[in-house]
Amino acid sequence: MESFFKQRWLHEGNWFIQEKSCKILTLIVSVRQKARDAFTINGETSQSGSNSTIDDVLEGLLNWLCFQLNNPSHPACSLPLAINCLTNLLREPSVRTSFVQADGIKLLIPLISSASTQQSIQLLYETCLCIWLLSYYDGAVDYLATTRAMPRLVEVVKGSTKEKVVRVIVLTLRNLLPKAACGAQMIDVGLPQIVQSLKAQAWSDEDLLDALNQLEDGLQVHLKNLSSFDKYKQEVLLGHLDWYPVHKDPGFWKENITNFEENDFQILRVLITILDTSTDPRALAVACYDLSQFIKYHPAGRIIVSDLKAKDRVMKLMNHENAEVTKNALLCIQRLFLGAKYASFLQS
Repeated sequence: MESFFKQRWLHEGNWFIQEKSCKILTLIVSVRQKARDAFTINGETSQSGSNSTIDDVLEGLLNWLCFQLNNPSHPACSLPLAINCLTNLLREPSVRTSFVQADGIKLLIPLISSASTQQSIQLLYETCLCIWLLSYYDGAVDYLATTRAMPRLVEVVKGSTKEKVVRVIVLTLRNLLPKAACGAQMIDVGLPQIVQSLKAQAWSDEDLLDALNQLEDGLQVHLKNLSSFDKYKQEVLLGHLDWYPVHKDPGFWKENITNFEENDFQILRVLITILDTSTDPRALAVACYDLSQFIKYHPAGRIIVSDLKAKDRVMKLMNHENAEVTKNALLCIQRLFLGAKYASFLQS
């Protein structure tokens, strides 16, 4: 059966035959799967030969669909055909398992991107529909949590005005949220704020509105369960810096100073970027203060902050028109040059 797909489908030039054959086989496999499930529910046992035939056809079909996603044999038709077939096949739980085992998810993720034309929007919608169907299978959710699927889905839903695309992504995110790793990614990319923005728009689909409310509630619960460093990280990554108690809490810095080393000092890099890009005086002041705290509490703080080229950025802010920014920029520079040992007299 598999050789049939490889020889007759992958190398035959008549695309019309391939397309019709694929759609017919998709329908047949889907119907046979439902029939086999019905036999199981009724307590009857189907013949093993029949089961083997269905499995062979399904394996060959999934292999061909994955091949088309990876190496389209037709420039315009391969991807739409493969995705359309998968939107039908992935409704069956057993097919989801087989698709994940065939490493098919990684072929879907690059297709999750902003779309403008009618054809590309439909392809995006059906791709997201496949991800939504897969979100009901734990094995797929575990895999998705390790990929770039989450940021891509959030980026698309943030900019899309097509209601059906927004609906299927929101429903997918709602399913993925209970997975801790997925929830953390959603917080990191600013989904709580995006959900609030989406709720303010005029959607006609009641299911979408309900899903947005459920997603918002779930994100709030997730935020409450975050550690103090997780909340701080969320604040920094979103660029919404303010004088929350955690910034001036010595215990926070002592307990979490090594966490700043994660992802090649990601948090420090973002703080430095804020110094370059933010126009909010409060955010600039807090960013300067936090850098000074890192220098104070990390054994290699001065060296690390210097290596990240923060000095020139902070020095520019010493002439800022806002007194709060000037004060904290000066504090940061003093600690950068003097070190914690000789700057104990400085404001903490």
